[in-house]
Amino acid sequence: MKTIKYFLFLAAFSTFVFSCKNEVKPEVKTVEVATDAVKEIDPNATYAKAEFTIDGMTCAIGCAATIQKKISGMEGVKTATVDFDKKLAMVEYDEAKVTPVSLTEAVAQVSDAYKVSNMKTVESFTNSKNCSADCKKPCCANKTDEEKTACAKDCKKACCSKKETA
Repeated sequence: MKTIKYFLFLAAFSTFVFSCKNEVKPEVKTVEVATDAVKEIDPNATYAKAEFTIDGMTCAIGCAATIQKKISGMEGVKTATVDFDKKLAMVEYDEAKVTPVSLTEAVAQVSDAYKVSNMKTVESFTNSKNCSADCKKPCCANKTDEEKTACAKDCKKACCSKKETA
C-alpha cells in the first residue's frame, strides 16, 4: 500500500509540475504616435509676412533647420524659411495668432545664442524665387502673373534664380 501511495503521489506531483507551465506572455500596449499633422490654414485670417536677421547661427543643418522647424511648428504660422547663408528668416503668419514678439521668443527658446534683429513686416520676401510679372524668360513664357509668382522652391531655371534679370 505504501508503494501505491508513493506512485499516486509521484503521479500527482508530476502532473502538477508539468501541467502548470509558467510562461510569461508579453504585455501588448498600443501607443499612438503623433504624426506630422497637416496644418489647417484659416481662409479668413489676415496673413502678414515678416523678415528678420538671426545672428549666432553656426550651421545650416543644426541651427537654421532647428529654428525653421521651431517657427514652422507655431500655431498660426503658414510658412517659415530660414536662410543660413543670409542669416535671414522669412515667416508668413496669421496676425491674430502670432506677433513679431512671439517669433522673437520662439527663436530665443531654441537657444540663447540666437539673437533676432532687423524685424520688419514686408509685402514680399527679399529672396523669393518668384518670376517677376514682366519676366520674358522661357520658363515664364505663356504664364499668368499668378503662375509666375508660384515658382517651385527647387526651380533651377534662370527666372527663379536669386540673380534674376528681367
